[in-house]
Amino acid sequence: MKVVLAEKVSPATLAVFQAEAGWEVLTHDQIKNLPEAVANADALVVRSAVQVDDALMAAAPNLRVIGRAGVGVDNIDAEAATRRGIVVMNTPGANAIAVAELALGLMIALARQLPRADSTMHAGKWEKKSLQGSELRGKKLGILGLGRIGLEVARRARNFGMDLLGHDPFVSASIARENAIRLVSPEELFSLSDYLTLHVGLTPQTTGIINSATLATMKKGVRIVNCARGELVVETDLAAALKSGQVAGAALDVFHEEPPKSSPFAALDNVILTPHIAGSTAEAQEAVGVQIALQVREYLKSGIAQNAVNLPSLSHEEYEELAPYMTLAERLGTFLAQVPRGSIDSIQIAYHGRLAETKTELIRNCAIAGVLGHLEQVNRINAASVASERGIRLHEEKEEAPLGGAGTVLQLTLHTSEATISASGAVLHGDSPRLVHLDGIDIEAPLQGTLLTIRNRDVPGVIGRIGTILGEHQVNIANFALGRSNGRDATPATAISVVQVDGQVTDDVLRELRAVPAITGVRLVTL
Repeated sequence: MKVVLAEKVSPATLAVFQAEAGWEVLTHDQIKNLPEAVANADALVVRSAVQVDDALMAAAPNLRVIGRAGVGVDNIDAEAATRRGIVVMNTPGANAIAVAELALGLMIALARQLPRADSTMHAGKWEKKSLQGSELRGKKLGILGLGRIGLEVARRARNFGMDLLGHDPFVSASIARENAIRLVSPEELFSLSDYLTLHVGLTPQTTGIINSATLATMKKGVRIVNCARGELVVETDLAAALKSGQVAGAALDVFHEEPPKSSPFAALDNVILTPHIAGSTAEAQEAVGVQIALQVREYLKSGIAQNAVNLPSLSHEEYEELAPYMTLAERLGTFLAQVPRGSIDSIQIAYHGRLAETKTELIRNCAIAGVLGHLEQVNRINAASVASERGIRLHEEKEEAPLGGAGTVLQLTLHTSEATISASGAVLHGDSPRLVHLDGIDIEAPLQGTLLTIRNRDVPGVIGRIGTILGEHQVNIANFALGRSNGRDATPATAISVVQVDGQVTDDVLRELRAVPAITGVRLVTL
């Protein structure tokens, strides 16, 4: 493995990779030309200075993962990474305590007018009477976003005697109760808070959430702290509210443009401005570096993606549970891709039983990757993106009830321009992927090795003829699975055989099998 550390990291971060025998680690001070350095790299680790664009990724055909030591990934083209099958990871929460401490510090600074007290003292003035402040105790603190940082803010603010209000649609009521937070609607949060602190990510729903309309609903004299994303605030609207007195004060660590060039806050003395330093502590920088190193190492060694921004993240326990089904999905996709005729129009995936309750995105991507495996550089990260680019429609269904007699079953159907073919699989004996249905016919066969899929009219002598032909060509049968449909009236039933063989199946073998009158189709599948 080769890991490129494109920016300065701590010794502890470097040590995570150096502890792996046989791994090559290239540090920032050893890099003369970054595109050349990543040409044969498996992993790239950056902070915020290096721009990882599509051109840089194009120079790194072996790149599997990009690690961002921090939260924001604005310097990484995640869409291009997805197309190229590269996982992008960040480290949310590793700097939670640092950000929470600054948020509390800024609240205290607003309440006690610390910046003005400091500046007047440096100017030789003693303005004690005009600097009377207020206490945080007893004030209502509205926390927008109750992730790791929001909860750390809550825990600290609680010790100051503040009354905690919070809004986050993705936090449970039990977590809120444990932290003495009363969950309210956004409207209530804005109207009731004496202090409002922002700790949400940037989404279409949160962009510009602090604007003239929401500011008008807030208490007159509210104080606002933003250590999250500058784009959460419509800056001109907040500046107007600060000038009018609707907002008594604001403390901002993040901005639309960084560094700000024509900030509407520059001339306002009731605003505290800091240069995006919330996560900039020695402890936090150490923590994010070590965390991203551990995540990248784990992905390179086991394929477990933690805190991925372009791939569903799984815990180690979740990965252990789903890994056999990811293998099953990919082999089912590979199996079906070698059987049908015509170009693929759509892929249908159905999850039955326990699978329907799990995170299925990776299983879906593995199935698609199996189907599209003949294309170059298609993997479980970019499979859905590649399918979409090629106009292949995807449809997923979830049914918690078992399918047939099996408890947990994955069903995959390919619709092509000429036919439709469907197969279902299950994991047996802990980790053995097995075919359990093929085109509606019950048949159990291993999904591994070299398989012959043979369709025939269900008449006497076919199985014997298959065995004879294979034996004459010195092809050993490792497993023979047979299933059949029910024929109607005098029409013979259709039978399907999935024959697992050892050795090479030549074109001569396939021709002889296809020449048997009762055999209607033969496909060679290699897994």
